[in-house]
Amino acid sequence: MKKPILKLLGLLALASGLLSAADIDGRWTAKGGKNGNVPETLTLKANGNKLTGTLSRPTGTGNIAEGVISGNSVAFKIVRDRGGKQVAFQYKGTVSGADLKLTITGGRGGTRDVDFKKEK
Repeated sequence: MKKPILKLLGLLALASGLLSAADIDGRWTAKGGKNGNVPETLTLKANGNKLTGTLSRPTGTGNIAEGVISGNSVAFKIVRDRGGKQVAFQYKGTVSGADLKLTITGGRGGTRDVDFKKEK
């Protein structure tokens, strides 16, 4: 009797976790870069807690690696080629409705914040 109840509780917990995940699928745009004038487009897709997609900038497109989403928390990595050298950037933040606020670390050091808006 205990095993079916435990299985049911486990399935309910899993389902509630998936249902509470933010609606992150789609295209997100922002102005980034040092001066806040570089157009950036994120194309994101969640599958459970796994996050995949791309980040496009005028200098090229990078694929998301190690992407995760848990509730409204988001984290992923993008590796870019900088003059033949691979440089990793960490993205962490939160999604709330049509707003995706990310803090980016990596590259030449330091951090910067970028606010993305979801396209309709």
